[in-house]
Amino acid sequence: MRRRKAQEKEVIFDPKYNSKTVAKFINMVMTQGKKNIAEKIVYGAFDIMKKKLNDLDALKLFHKAIDNARPRLEVKPRRVGGATYQVPVEVRQDRGTSIALRWMRDFARTKKGKSMMEKMADELVAAYKGEGSSIKKRDDVHKMAESNKAYAHFRW
Repeated sequence: MRRRKAQEKEVIFDPKYNSKTVAKFINMVMTQGKKNIAEKIVYGAFDIMKKKLNDLDALKLFHKAIDNARPRLEVKPRRVGGATYQVPVEVRQDRGTSIALRWMRDFARTKKGKSMMEKMADELVAAYKGEGSSIKKRDDVHKMAESNKAYAHFRW
């Protein structure tokens, strides 16, 4: 029997772009409670991204990058009679967004040799153009779901 659903915390809009998604991204980038530094990293990455793509609206670019990196399907393990099957399931919009943000953050962190601002900007630009690590990860997840389509009838 499952317990009650976890209460979702209300995210406060970020001050510069007045967007909940940007605020969520800042909170994800933040380490050790240093929100000011996380804001500088994200806003700096947006500025670099605007310069690289010659566009004025960083928010539009950011949302397009997220949309490109967002997975539509994923696999979840499901035990049926002693065997575990990887069952493909559709991803809810908000979960897909948070997965895409997490992938972008993680791939930016693993890169070497540049400041976090530049690494984050590179990852966002790559996602916007439909290339880069987070897009490859999305494609791998989709491929996995596609190859396990035979177990879709185990969906619950």
